[in-house]
Amino acid sequence: MKHSSDEETVKQKMKLTFEYRKKMTHDPSKCYTILTQFPHFLDVKGMIEQDFVLLFGEGTSNKFLERWPTTFKQTIIMLSKATQGAELQELIQMAESAGDEGADTNTDGSLCLGWDGDLSSILLLLHLIPTSSQGHKRPGKMFASQAEQHLVIFQKAGTSIQEHLDAIDQSRKPYLLAVGTRKSSIHAYFIILEQASFAVQVNEHS
Repeated sequence: MKHSSDEETVKQKMKLTFEYRKKMTHDPSKCYTILTQFPHFLDVKGMIEQDFVLLFGEGTSNKFLERWPTTFKQTIIMLSKATQGAELQELIQMAESAGDEGADTNTDGSLCLGWDGDLSSILLLLHLIPTSSQGHKRPGKMFASQAEQHLVIFQKAGTSIQEHLDAIDQSRKPYLLAVGTRKSSIHAYFIILEQASFAVQVNEHS
């Protein structure tokens, strides 16, 4: 399977090896070799989404996508409005501007510099999730700008993904690399993990 270039063949074979990979993730001696044994995670879009469906079922996956814009997203915005903070209010404004996603300007005519409505809502969600037990010397919840830097990084369309990977000089937790003409108009997402990039298949649900 390592040497197969046909995407449909790869997807079918990845389905057949799903249970084997799931066992690997629970084995400390094997989990770090998954990308070596299954390199198509890196070059075939939809592999992560396919494993998600196999793990949780197609009904769960579809239900989340269907309910995100009308239920989950609106609930996140509503709960976030009860939280104080200028940075958080900026994210709320961007989250509510879903109808104008990809626009160059805000409703007041100012230049649009923030993320689109969906990603702004996900960043808001970080502030609603209770912090885990961190000890007395560690800080509590992050500010919006700090949370954003840990979760997603913007890269201008047309620049090299490989150069971004080569510039990583320290180990960090996985994050999203959002590629587009501007933050409010993202064309592609990549999951960055240990100087490797996973292309994410974007589903339109608007």
